[in-house]
Parts: sequence; C-alpha cells; structure tokens
Amino acid sequence: MYQTDPPRPPKETLPTMYDLPSEYPEDSGLPDEFHLFQPQLLRETFCPPNYPTEEVFVATDLNLYYDLRHTLWYKRPDWFAAVGVSRLYEQQNLRLSYVIWQEGVAPFVVVELLSPGTEKEDLGQTLREINQPPTKWEVYERILRVPYYIVFDRYTDKLQAFQLVADRYSELDLSTPRVWMPGLELGLGLWQGSYQGIERLWLRWYDASGNWLLTPLERESQCANRLAAQLRELGVNPDDL
Repeated sequence: MYQTDPPRPPKETLPTMYDLPSEYPEDSGLPDEFHLFQPQLLRETFCPPNYPTEEVFVATDLNLYYDLRHTLWYKRPDWFAAVGVSRLYEQQNLRLSYVIWQEGVAPFVVVELLSPGTEKEDLGQTLREINQPPTKWEVYERILRVPYYIVFDRYTDKLQAFQLVADRYSELDLSTPRVWMPGLELGLGLWQGSYQGIERLWLRWYDASGNWLLTPLERESQCANRLAAQLRELGVNPDDL
C-alpha cells in the first residue's frame, strides 16, 4: 500500500471492529452462572465520579484486539473497563469488539475470574510458545499496559490485585480485600451479600467513603423506602395506597 500525503487516518486504512471476528470459535459453550452474574454486578456498580457516563465503556467477554502486526490476535477478558473513550463506537454504534488501534485507549482495569483451566495463564505462570500469541499476562502487562489487573478465584474466594509499576506488574498487599484506584476515584473489593438471590462473596465497587455502590435495583428500592418513610411521617400508610 502506498503512503498518501497527508496520511489517511487509521479508520480508513486499518481493520475496524466491523472487519474482525466477534465470536469465540474456540469455545461453543455458554458461561456458567457466576460468569454471568459477577460481571453484571461489576457493570452495575461501576460509576467513576470523575468521568461522565458517555466516556465510560465496560465490556464482558468481548474480543479485545491488541496487536496491529497480528490483527487477528485477541484476548477475551471476563470484564474490563476503559475510561476517557466514547461509550459508543464513533458515538453511534454498540461495539462488536474492542480494537485498540482504532480506539486509542487501553483498558484501565481488567478482571479475570479464575477457572481451573485458565488459572496458570491468568496468573502469569505459563510461558509463551514459539510462534503463538502472547499470554494474557503479557498482553495486559507489556502490550496494553493496563494499570490494574484483578484476579478473583470464586472457589477459594481469594482476591489478587496487580498494579503496573514502571513496566511490570507488582502484586498489591491486600491485608483487607479491597483495592483503591485513585485514577477512577473508586475501589474494588469483596462484598458479602445477596445478588440475584445468591448469598456469597462478590466483587463490587465502592466509593471514596468506603460505601458499596448501589445497583439500579437497590437505588430504586432505597428511593421507595424513603418515600414510604416520608408518607408515614405525614400519617399516611403507604400500604393502603
């Protein structure tokens, strides 16, 4: 391809999400319930106060293309968030995948939910095979340079967090299972509670005061309870309405 003067923009010359596969051909199965509910809870409680909603993109099990030299190479994080990027692709379309050379913004945080078959790769304990794509750890740490990488093992309820320091991940000391991220003005920690009718430890976002951020359903219930309390103060029984 001949270079033009001035050079044509990447969206005209390089593959976009419309050109790249969005399916996951290596695994025809569907996620188990935990891999459905946990990312959903993360999405519902991820509200960084220093970014408007339209500049926050959250994805679950979405192809993340990261290497322009190998345009078909991708990883598929269980959950990730990018900030300072349009919620919609080109401000108009839902994403089919996240193509780093088109977006220009790498994820700020990636969460992997450990499975027995992926544990070693998720924790950077596997070596890259010759002529094969890099491991997840290598992609997140060395190529995308994701500031925070979170790994949660639901079988042992162990939470591990890694922060990019210089050019390598450094494991954070979690004396309490919480990770504060100043760049987001949010923290991520383990919360004991009921979500989707299931009582267990869940990963959940919290604010600068240490309060767990509410899901839309919880906010709705909270508003209803406040209204009911106000009615009772006025001598009105809300159950009679």
